[in-house]
Amino acid sequence: MPDWYIFLILGVISFSGALVSTCTGKTRTRSRRSVYRAKEPSEFWGAVAMYYLIGVCFIGYFLYKVFGLSN
Repeated sequence: MPDWYIFLILGVISFSGALVSTCTGKTRTRSRRSVYRAKEPSEFWGAVAMYYLIGVCFIGYFLYKVFGLSN
């Protein structure tokens, strides 16, 4: 398995975590503190957006390595 498959795995984990956080209304911040959608909406959506963005970037980088200009 090539080394760049780790980017796909990390992207799927991050994107799935963001999806679960969106559905449950609870997420963890970088300081390992739980944030709830009803109590702190701006901090919650900021953290969830960060997880979505990281997931999309990792998956995009994987797709670039597989189908991109380098081939």
